[in-house]
Amino acid sequence: MTIQELYKQFGGNYEQVSRIMKTDQLIERYICRFEESGLMERLRAAAETMDASGIFEAAHAMKGVCGNLGLDALAMEAAALAEEFRTGHERTLSDEEVREKLRSIEALYQRTVEGIHTYMREK
Repeated sequence: MTIQELYKQFGGNYEQVSRIMKTDQLIERYICRFEESGLMERLRAAAETMDASGIFEAAHAMKGVCGNLGLDALAMEAAALAEEFRTGHERTLSDEEVREKLRSIEALYQRTVEGIHTYMREK
């Protein structure tokens, strides 16, 4: 499996990340460390208690990392959640709707991580 095939498998934006990082070796270095970032764990922990500041910070960090890695779907979902909890923004989602959004983010995250694991085994 190539890095391009990995991105195709989980719907990532290879063209975008290749413009940022320039080489497949650099992309590989960062995408293979994605799970180590702890982003999903931080978001889960903050969402457990509906810690608005924690959710904003974790979702905003996820948006940035995923954006830089060309993980557009995850970046967009995280951005929407971050905006929901941005200071000064009036919440529009109920706690249950936030949990549903978190489940959606978690599913995208798991699909991405599983693809990365497959890539690492097959490269």
